[in-house]
Amino acid sequence: MHKNRKIKKGILKGALLMLFLLLTVFIINFYRATVEHPPKAGDLSSLQLVRIETDTNKFFYGNNWLRKSKSGLYEMYLEGGPFERGVAFGKLTRELLYYQEEAFVEQIRKLVPSETYLKFLKYFVGWFSRDLGKHIPEEYLLEIYGTSFSSSPAFDFIGTGYQRQLNYHAAHDIGHALQALKMTGCTSFSFWGGKSSDSTLITARNFDFYAGQKFAENKIIVFCNPESGLKFMMITWADMIGVVSGMNEKGLTVTINAARSAIPLKATTPVTILAREILQYAGDIAQAVSISEKRKLFVSESLLISSAADGKTVIIEKSPEKFDVVLPQSDQIICANHFLGSAFSDDKTNIENIYGSDSKYRFERVGELLDMVDKVSVRDAAAILRDRKGRGGTDPGMGNPLAINQLIAHHSVIFSPSDLLVWISAGPYQLGEYVAYDLKKVFSGETAGDPVSREISEPDLSIPADTFLFSADYSCYGKYLKMTGDLDNYTRNHEKLPESFETAYIETNPMLYLVYSNLGNYFYENRLYEKANEYYQMALSKDVAGEDERNKLLKLTEKVHKKLGNVHSRN
Repeated sequence: MHKNRKIKKGILKGALLMLFLLLTVFIINFYRATVEHPPKAGDLSSLQLVRIETDTNKFFYGNNWLRKSKSGLYEMYLEGGPFERGVAFGKLTRELLYYQEEAFVEQIRKLVPSETYLKFLKYFVGWFSRDLGKHIPEEYLLEIYGTSFSSSPAFDFIGTGYQRQLNYHAAHDIGHALQALKMTGCTSFSFWGGKSSDSTLITARNFDFYAGQKFAENKIIVFCNPESGLKFMMITWADMIGVVSGMNEKGLTVTINAARSAIPLKATTPVTILAREILQYAGDIAQAVSISEKRKLFVSESLLISSAADGKTVIIEKSPEKFDVVLPQSDQIICANHFLGSAFSDDKTNIENIYGSDSKYRFERVGELLDMVDKVSVRDAAAILRDRKGRGGTDPGMGNPLAINQLIAHHSVIFSPSDLLVWISAGPYQLGEYVAYDLKKVFSGETAGDPVSREISEPDLSIPADTFLFSADYSCYGKYLKMTGDLDNYTRNHEKLPESFETAYIETNPMLYLVYSNLGNYFYENRLYEKANEYYQMALSKDVAGEDERNKLLKLTEKVHKKLGNVHSRN
């Protein structure tokens, strides 16, 4: 009987392996047959221009320029047709692009350490994104193609420069479609009228797209004067022409917040491309809604749209099947990572997200903080974006996804649409100075002449760095991050922990449940089940980031108990 069971298991494993190999071969062949080819650019003369370096981190490429400000933020001006803008973007950021791509690949390798699975994932993503170019306007395909001329051949093992740049524009979508990667989780809000300290419309957001610490080091503020459409600014990274946060010359802002999605079968329009189209071509909410209705997304997403022309903010909610526009019920509106509209009230995925994730918790915490202030100012908004507490002012530990400030933000931004003012966090996260820019001056050409040699921000309007940045707690958080990386290596390699590591690690961040679950995972992998159980129980006693996370921990404790039961029965 025992021998027959072994034979059946062997046959099953063999069949599954054969199925996996056949699927891999199918996807590889399909990938090769459907690989995206670049569009045809009529005029290639912009490729002949030479980048001029006037100083360290100060470059010209035709009329386009890039500079690194004293704040550490990169500032860039782009103009012209789509292909020309793309070429200039790529040439100006060539070194930053290499660093960005290296950081992105490095983070993917951490998330997916298996080389075999990485190769399979490459072809899967290629197959999944096989028709991506068909759902992106020609203008943006040309712009992406222009950037690709500066792509390093060092990463050609992933795909050609154009293929990589095209697929990177869907990274936000793919990252939250594959929810286990935990790459997205943003919080935003807006207020105006009686809720605003001077009645003006203010919009604030944390962009918590996490692809490793290195990925967020080189933030770029692009001021774009396109050949068609509206002038706009956006916060981005090297060669990312899509929009995650931005404002145009009409005082219309766009920010995106991922919502939980069913796993899609194929890619359509990346949300960053939709956001870019809205920013470049919409002057009010009605126009933004009209553009949004034309495009089909392959994941679920909220777009927070603020409009100086309308004097208010709405949320456009889109899934692959449904669409809704959430109107404000007062002089404020809050957006996290779940849908609020009636179209999604009975949606199973959205209901599971509300009750299972950390999104509703953060949503309610923003509401608490807004209720504490009668008239909210820009500085109050910055304080909310920097808030590390839980509901009711509890301490969930530094870096807990329950907090508005999860200490992973790529950037944090505050917009004043009617005044065309924007404040952008210099980093790290949202802790550094919020650097202010007056877009009226930038868009009117007041920075022309020699913009590369002088600061274009408004120092009198800046918001000082968070005092937390200079605290002992922040120093401990840095140690926590380093020790977490060390613990991952010890766990993966089944190495013995150094003496006193456990105590020192807990001391860095004693209130965070992840400290204890990480230690539990180490001891589980090393078959020390009593210790693993002890740490999993300690993790459960803390503020866990949502019911889904709590259930994962409970399942781990069940597995531990089974292991302990097996050990005891053998003894």
